[in-house]
Amino acid sequence: MAKATRTKTAAKTAKRTTHRRGGRKWSAKVTRESHALELEKSVFTKKSPRAIARSLKGSAERSHARKSAPLRSAISMLTFYINRAGSGLSATQRRTLEAAKGELRKLFGKDKTTRAA
Repeated sequence: MAKATRTKTAAKTAKRTTHRRGGRKWSAKVTRESHALELEKSVFTKKSPRAIARSLKGSAERSHARKSAPLRSAISMLTFYINRAGSGLSATQRRTLEAAKGELRKLFGKDKTTRAA
């Protein structure tokens, strides 16, 4: 009985240390190594919402692995980044990223203000 307990504890410790060695956040790996979009390096740290939107649009349109429309794929990746960055994201950067969503919609011609009623 004692041997089985030691084995389980050792397995838990090994699993925990392996996770730590693999990186601090799983979401950072998804952002870096996403198979859905080939993202430009440091795209989310750009200062201009339009520049972020253009980069994401290009990545989404070039991708052959995405499972939805380019607009939806680009907004999903942007939303994922915003949600995972959480409290570590400054208010200025959060506003820039949120504005990039609107720019994406404009670039794809899906802006609500340009639709005919």
